[in-house]
Amino acid sequence: MTKILIVEDEPNQRELYAEELMESGYEIEQASNGIEAMELIKKQSFDLVIMDIRMAEMDGIETLGKIINEPKKIPVIIYTAYSNYKSNFMSWTADAYLTKSSNIEELKDKIKELLPD
Repeated sequence: MTKILIVEDEPNQRELYAEELMESGYEIEQASNGIEAMELIKKQSFDLVIMDIRMAEMDGIETLGKIINEPKKIPVIIYTAYSNYKSNFMSWTADAYLTKSSNIEELKDKIKELLPD
């Protein structure tokens, strides 16, 4: 089963994404910030990370920098409400950059694109 890590500081949004993706057949782990995400990444194997940018303690850009330095290549989708971060050169190292919307079909489509069967 494909295992996805959702890194999102807003608990209601994180839970919504988790429920939607579990219904689509994915195994989901959750982290509320970059520090928690990196602890999980060091202990477990993930097929994909979905991550917000604006988070307390360690933001998404800093976390992305740490993820790309991990020995195992893990695709990362930046999923944020702030489209202006797309011009930040660090966000270019992500495999995808999506702006959040109430319809998460675009996110599901991007996951399928990055993780083909």
